[in-house]
Amino acid sequence: MKNYAAATLGLCLVAFSTTQVAAASTPTVGSKAPEFTATSTAGPLSLSDLRGSWVVLYFYPKSFTPGCTAEAGSLRDGFESLRELKATVVGVSTDDLATQREFKEKLSLPFELIADPDERVVKLYGVEGWLGMARRRTFVIDPQGTLRAVIEDVDTRKHAEQVRELLQRLRAEAPPTP
Repeated sequence: MKNYAAATLGLCLVAFSTTQVAAASTPTVGSKAPEFTATSTAGPLSLSDLRGSWVVLYFYPKSFTPGCTAEAGSLRDGFESLRELKATVVGVSTDDLATQREFKEKLSLPFELIADPDERVVKLYGVEGWLGMARRRTFVIDPQGTLRAVIEDVDTRKHAEQVRELLQRLRAEAPPTP
């Protein structure tokens, strides 16, 4: 019974973390994406390091929870199709680096995860959630560093498909990159 209660409480906490807590300022589509340097599972990572490719920057509440595991698994399974579209996937949560490394390893994720326990990147993108967790959002940034889209209604089980369809549409609308 204790395990059931703990699991239910955990799911409730994650659900509440995806609701808006305060009037956080989310960057505007069409503006330059906020620059950051943070610690990833591969070491320091800056948004500017990724210039020249499309960036799928996805924020999620908590590693190893059901929704976040499903979302990461979807992006893992669809990774090659996103890479074919010249996209780099990066995940961000407020978990510590050890947790992010374990999550990446256990799920065999082919992309980097950012550990943001101090919420610097989370706050830059206006996705602060409840109890210090990030709200689930995905930002699509073009090769020049411009924010092109925000996915707020994330389907955790089909997220790679959502992102792929959006990228295909955005790439068709975008001027060719050098």
